[in-house]
Amino acid sequence: MMKKTVFALSSALLSVAAAPLASAHCQIPCGIYADDNVFVTMHKDQETIEKAMNQINELSKDAGKNANQLTRWVNNKEQHAQNIQDTVAKYFLAQRVKLDEAEKDAATYTKKLTLLHKITVLAMKCKQTTDLENAKKLHAALDEFQAVYVGKASAKAEVKPHTHADGTTHSH
Repeated sequence: MMKKTVFALSSALLSVAAAPLASAHCQIPCGIYADDNVFVTMHKDQETIEKAMNQINELSKDAGKNANQLTRWVNNKEQHAQNIQDTVAKYFLAQRVKLDEAEKDAATYTKKLTLLHKITVLAMKCKQTTDLENAKKLHAALDEFQAVYVGKASAKAEVKPHTHADGTTHSH
């Protein structure tokens, strides 16, 4: 009886420990948002996608020898692309881009929605391929959305240098 109880308790604890952690932002009106941090995280996800693509392309030259590392880089690329898609859906579309904005400034509202859709599709294309052009387009779309979202004057005030995996540097 004791062994069964210990086993049941251990199983319950393991299932709780293995459960996914709650998202940093639930969909309740708490009013606590950190847009700057969200943009930094999305850009880090994009950088990781780009680095993963480069690694996958390099490791693919000897796929048999590098099968395990290839798998890890593919999974990593997939996860970071999914992170971007989740942030678009759960943070921006569900919580931050407001419906009443459509009545106040329809053009900006439409631009935000269009860019969020573009980001989602480009993240999907990054999952599907190792074409670095998709990663670069994703980076540009993130920059463009950030500028529209925070307003052009604010976006220029927060320009930070950024170095890509291929060594090119520019500012966002």
